[in-house]
Amino acid sequence: MKTSQAKSPWLWVPSLYFAQAIPYVVAMQLSVIMYKDLGVSNTDIAFYTSLLYLPWVIKPLWSPVVDMFGTKRRWTVLLQLVVAASLAAVGTVLHLPAFFSVSLAVMWLMAFSSATHDISADGFYMLGLRQKDQAAFVGVRSTFYRLATLAGQGPLVVLAGYLAVSLGDTHKAWSIVFFVLAGVFAAAFAWHQLMLPKPEGDHAVAAGANPLREFFGTFGAFFRKRDIWLILGFILTFRLGEAQLLKLVAPFLKDPLEKGGLGLTTAQYGWAYGTIGIISLTIGGLAGGYLISRIGLKRCLWLMVFAVHLPDLVFVYLSQAQPTSLALISAFLAIEQFGYGFGFTAMMLYMIMVADGEHKTAHYAICTGLMALGMMVPGMWSGKLQEYLGYQNFFIWVCIATIPAFVMAALVKIDPEFGKK
Repeated sequence: MKTSQAKSPWLWVPSLYFAQAIPYVVAMQLSVIMYKDLGVSNTDIAFYTSLLYLPWVIKPLWSPVVDMFGTKRRWTVLLQLVVAASLAAVGTVLHLPAFFSVSLAVMWLMAFSSATHDISADGFYMLGLRQKDQAAFVGVRSTFYRLATLAGQGPLVVLAGYLAVSLGDTHKAWSIVFFVLAGVFAAAFAWHQLMLPKPEGDHAVAAGANPLREFFGTFGAFFRKRDIWLILGFILTFRLGEAQLLKLVAPFLKDPLEKGGLGLTTAQYGWAYGTIGIISLTIGGLAGGYLISRIGLKRCLWLMVFAVHLPDLVFVYLSQAQPTSLALISAFLAIEQFGYGFGFTAMMLYMIMVADGEHKTAHYAICTGLMALGMMVPGMWSGKLQEYLGYQNFFIWVCIATIPAFVMAALVKIDPEFGKK
């Protein structure tokens, strides 16, 4: 695809997906750690932070608007500025008496802006790169997305832990962390204003057409896709186990031994899961992208489904044995995260395959919205379920909940050549 500016993808793909990950990591993971530090219960943490998925779930409702009005480039850059302001606002409200409800409200606004940014950024990715380059760079975008996850769950969590001890004020420590995040996102806004290319195809899809007809036509085209029920089943069930696991990882690692946890401090969590674990996840993502580019998605699928789900058994072991060695805990977390990073690449490329066509931006948004729905609903009940079952039985249940993903993997249909270079 030709562009009006010759910009190397290396100048903008890594930074675009690093920026895309930051608010998602804040809403889905960093908020869990922060609220745990600030004394919120597991039930409330799991329920309310799972509700932050809602903008990603319903973003298909307004994804045609991004297609119909303005350019993907303009949407992307402006929304990055909004997210930077939202992150700063979270840091400002953490000392309020009602910090939990107020910060959740601000993060919901941030999540709405971030979900819309995802629509425009993913659409821009597909417009700014030729199809063969999209497959080649899927590992790169995954890697830098994971590096942002590493920053959000590693160094920043370690920083929060150290600041809480040195300042004697956990609220102030987390405020500083959010101000740092706001600065990072403001820098991303400035960089992309300069570095994003201007693809010739980046224009309003519905220019001169009936907007309402285009809006409903976009959804109709998606749900008329061949084997749509298999597509829906695969996307909705692929992360069923992980959706429940993810919300309880931080509480499990940080809860004391007498409550069934592993008793890690915030700083230790940042090193074990947020640094070593995410590095392993990133390496797994690179390996997955490389393998798909060599032999295609279809031949990789079963290996990747097993890689995502079987390592959940790590948490069964950790909850049963409750080891106290940080090195041993870190090693098991690294195994689990490598498998997840390796296998999740399959879902990313599968959604690109499903979305291909005239409305690829909106259709990709529908795919990611469905995936978010598959994360939100199970995540909402996971905290209550864990408190009822205890950590040991909860992680056994998580493994059982991965079975539907294997069933759908046996049924889903994939072009044998898709994903190859």
